[in-house]
Amino acid sequence: MSQSFFPSISRRAFLKVSAVTAALAAVGAKLGNDAPLLQHALAAPLAAGEETFGYTYCDMCNQVPKCGVKVYVRDGVVTRLESRTNYPNDPLCAKGMSLLQEEYHPARLLYPMKRTAPKGTEDSKWVRISWDEAYDTIAKKLNEIKTRDGADKVLFMTGDPKEMRPPLQRLAYTFGSPNYGTESSTCARATQVAAMLTFGFSGTGAMPSAQTKTCLIWSKNTAWSGPYDMWKLLDAKDRGCKFIVVDPRLTPTVRNLADIHLQLRPGTDGALALGLIHVVIKENLYDADFVGKWVHGFDELKEYVKEFTPDKVEKITWVSAAKIVEAARLFATTRPATWIGSASPTVHSVNAAQNHRAILSLYALTGNIDTPGGWTLATNPLPTADGAFNRYREIGVKMTDKRADIKAFPVWAEINDEIQVNLIPEYVKEGKIKAGVFFGVNAMMWPQSHEYQEAFKNMEFAVAVDYFTRPWTHNFVDMILPSATALERMAPLAVFGRQIFHRKPVVKPLGEAREDWQIIFELGAKLGYGKEFWNGNVEAGINFILEPVNLTSEKLLANPEMVAIVPPPGPEQYKKYELGLLRADKKPGFNTPTGKVEIASEVLKKHKLDPLPVYKEPLESPISTPDLAKKFPLILNTGSRLPFYTHSKLRELPWLREIMPHPVVRISPADATKRGLKDGDDVVLETSLGSIKMKVEVTNLVMPGVTDIFHGWQQANVNELIPRKFDPISGYPPFKEGLCEVRKA
Repeated sequence: MSQSFFPSISRRAFLKVSAVTAALAAVGAKLGNDAPLLQHALAAPLAAGEETFGYTYCDMCNQVPKCGVKVYVRDGVVTRLESRTNYPNDPLCAKGMSLLQEEYHPARLLYPMKRTAPKGTEDSKWVRISWDEAYDTIAKKLNEIKTRDGADKVLFMTGDPKEMRPPLQRLAYTFGSPNYGTESSTCARATQVAAMLTFGFSGTGAMPSAQTKTCLIWSKNTAWSGPYDMWKLLDAKDRGCKFIVVDPRLTPTVRNLADIHLQLRPGTDGALALGLIHVVIKENLYDADFVGKWVHGFDELKEYVKEFTPDKVEKITWVSAAKIVEAARLFATTRPATWIGSASPTVHSVNAAQNHRAILSLYALTGNIDTPGGWTLATNPLPTADGAFNRYREIGVKMTDKRADIKAFPVWAEINDEIQVNLIPEYVKEGKIKAGVFFGVNAMMWPQSHEYQEAFKNMEFAVAVDYFTRPWTHNFVDMILPSATALERMAPLAVFGRQIFHRKPVVKPLGEAREDWQIIFELGAKLGYGKEFWNGNVEAGINFILEPVNLTSEKLLANPEMVAIVPPPGPEQYKKYELGLLRADKKPGFNTPTGKVEIASEVLKKHKLDPLPVYKEPLESPISTPDLAKKFPLILNTGSRLPFYTHSKLRELPWLREIMPHPVVRISPADATKRGLKDGDDVVLETSLGSIKMKVEVTNLVMPGVTDIFHGWQQANVNELIPRKFDPISGYPPFKEGLCEVRKA
């Protein structure tokens, strides 16, 4: 292996990784027909053929769009990777560099397989089948269910990566099912629902610009979850921008950026936001002109937050009253100000949407909406969605009344065109869902994961598409199909503002793997919708996307950089709510029922839910369940990001696995000393629902009284310790508000 694969890597580390690669080669040597290809891949850097290169983008985490990759190839095999230059997202992180190991991993799924043992058995007895047999079987099963019970009885769902979302939604609607869902049922959609209820548009804030004087980062560790943005934040700090960072942990983002760190108890984000609002209103620091003209519900909020004094909020959140006052004054007076939110930490709660709406209400009071240096909205955005244009969503009838979630989560259903999939066990038991088509779906993403495995098992038919056979999910489906990797596929496009990037396969797919878009297009054609899916032609489907901007796949690929910049039709404009640019009726205002920022939501009021962003204490906490807290005194904080894993993915890759080979719970030195624990000890993590075994990491990253647990370990699935209790607005589970104890194993 060429050492140039590892930028700035030490010789000792390189030798260590080389040893891991040699072990991988030894495994590959046992794989029969595919072994020569795998061995050739490992030997490719030493081959004599000419080395060429191509471009792709990484899917090792679930960002959309992705980071750019320059891929070197010799004799049809990838030899090394580099960060792509002149690309918006860079450099590649450890996950991106490990694309090479994923590509040639000996356990990769390479052929369509059907089970020959009953679902749920440990040995599925997979048997290789042809693509023709796979498509014929899927089409027959789905059409049988459609004819007998209705198309809505079929669930179409994507997990990770997100690249296949638009065509799969198109397939669901074309087939006649409104039941299309994604992993965002536990990730980003709750923040988007909260924003839609409040502002009439979604988003998680904006990066600081040259004009920004203050930036509030709420529970996002950009250094790990978006490293390509971290250097931009550091540049902003160098320009004099002040940073307030809200996070329970002492993260690299906190250490490098925070002028004020609000280190709160997990699950209390709403209370902290209301405490900050209390100070802003009491001291008349809000933008009175903006609030008077454009905010609905201010008087009610003003009355409600009177009880959230800094002293009271300190007792709830563990953030000192003095810091709450200091942060409120800085954020409200040092303008223009922006904010940056994360996808999900603020909404992993049974008060999910309201906690997040409290944060949005704080921002609304500053009046920094769509102003230079504040939270700006693009004046002329390209009509894009998850790497495809919205044209993919124009087909079919959504049949809202047949959505499986319409009664359980009516607010979510009114705002979101994805169904809330967190009630899959109930949907299956009630006969609302009888079959599932799953792309990259992970059964461990849900609380009480075994109930979802049972639901998959009890479906009349379930088919999964993935890179690997993952027993915790695939032991419960009828068929699995091999997906082509990021190095082997064309779709989707990557869109950054008005830049559109394209790619073509850098190498041919291994075995009989096919890219997700191709699988969806070919399945659509097999189901009888050849015209709607271009008879399986992915490039034709991409041309359909590009048609509104007068581009084609061929034109993009003819450019050596495979990129085009689409000029805007007019200049950038601000305060669009004053210009009638946010509403379909072209009237001034926000796209909400009142035309204003709705701190008091009329949609929530219509559904007989509290219209204000009220705070509710977590189901389990030292305040709500003091007796339980005596037995389980630590806060169970799960699901935070790591720089080298994404959810349950990437554990197969030795380069990443050696960084964290075992399930880990992080606790503070004070909590470790109290329990007689030292770094690396085997421990038992216990809650009222059960226990798992892990390794303990003792670190100042975590505040006393709190744990930090990464999820997605099959042998220590922390989600089995999370109750199936859901926010009535968003349907989100409480991943960040339980109680636990850690003891020596």
